[in-house]
Amino acid sequence: MFLPGFRDLVKEGWVKILDELKLSGGLPVPELSRRLETSYMGMKDQCDKLVALGYLERWRLPRQEVGRPEIMYRLTAKADAVFPQAGVSLSLDLLEAARVLFGETAPERMLLNYFERLRERWMPKLIKAKSLVERATLLSSLREKEGCFGRCKYDAARGFRIEEYHHPLQAVFAVYPGAVNLELRMMEDLLGSRIVRREIPGGRGGPARIDYEVATLGVRDGG
Repeated sequence: MFLPGFRDLVKEGWVKILDELKLSGGLPVPELSRRLETSYMGMKDQCDKLVALGYLERWRLPRQEVGRPEIMYRLTAKADAVFPQAGVSLSLDLLEAARVLFGETAPERMLLNYFERLRERWMPKLIKAKSLVERATLLSSLREKEGCFGRCKYDAARGFRIEEYHHPLQAVFAVYPGAVNLELRMMEDLLGSRIVRREIPGGRGGPARIDYEVATLGVRDGG
């Protein structure tokens, strides 16, 4: 049940520990090492590393008989992210259901409401920024928490921009391209500045990405 892509990227022992604790709800090191056929010290070391990373937590289970409480390990909320979630397919199914039930414009109205809610949630944080660069940098970090993966860049020729290499709504945008402009208008409202959105194809120059160029920070129109 562990998210498939992560299996190739993390240590096999960690995957097995997370799987076992997901199934059991929590176990002590002796039982974990027995089930996974590893040494006690090796298992404890791996569990402690996962605790340090924030994927596991310790708690003490009082013994029914005389003796010290037993130290148990269980998953934290952070570990939920490595297990499959209802995501893009569910979103597309819901948008299509809205279209069937409420008409052709229903999906776009739902997406507009989504971006308006993001704007309302993010604006109080952005208005505290002291400069446009600071606001754009903060916006990039907020977007990353929503699943985007990007970096802020600046150069004299193109000015300040947010380069994004992954967007969790990309499949939604492919079906509902109008949502791209809804998102762009939201970003412009948040920054109080016009943004030029450019799709950069992948190639020898690097991977495909989307550039959001902040127009009032030195970017030139066209090209």
